[in-house]
Amino acid sequence: MHSAMNFEQARFNMIEQQIRPWEVLDAHVLQLLSVVKREDFVPAPHKALAFADMEIPLPDGQCMLAPRVEARMLQDLGVQKHEKVLEIGAGSGYMAALLAHRAQRVISLEIRAELAALASANLQMAGIHNAQVRHQDGAGAVPAEGPFDVIVLSGSTTQLPQHLLQHLKIGGRLGAIVGDEPVMRATFVTRVSESDFRTVQPWDTVAPRLENFPEPSRFQF
Repeated sequence: MHSAMNFEQARFNMIEQQIRPWEVLDAHVLQLLSVVKREDFVPAPHKALAFADMEIPLPDGQCMLAPRVEARMLQDLGVQKHEKVLEIGAGSGYMAALLAHRAQRVISLEIRAELAALASANLQMAGIHNAQVRHQDGAGAVPAEGPFDVIVLSGSTTQLPQHLLQHLKIGGRLGAIVGDEPVMRATFVTRVSESDFRTVQPWDTVAPRLENFPEPSRFQF
């Protein structure tokens, strides 16, 4: 068994050695990473990997994103206390938990029933009541609770999902990891007005694909 002490040391090391060097310097985000117990969102067989700089396997062939990717995404979205957030891809519920601490409300869509149930149970055990997981295809219809202040894709897509941009409030932000191996780019789009969107791509990473988002043909004629 791992003692709580070991977990605390591993958590500290993760923050200092993986997260901070990745330019995650927002004090509130760093504080959250200390408070939200990542190990509680990791399936039992992989608990020892909870703080490793890697993607952790989840049931049904899915995985948790690397901690630094989640932390940087959280920081760069700048979620505020009054905001309503839509997450695509709940996984084990860890990102939804982080978002819930910063937002007023989080709705997280998960295409796989087993993961939706796991994420819901994990959030409940963590005492988080302002995040709801729905067993639903995130590439399909957008929940009626929109428009949203923040939309975050916890996985990658080949191209920016344009249909989601229409569900942002003015001033709202969408965060996604866009592109193809070996280089994908963290892409943040702010809805400046009804028709204007501002896009920045501040860092590169790779992340597993979200399901059912369009895969454009590789060959353009």
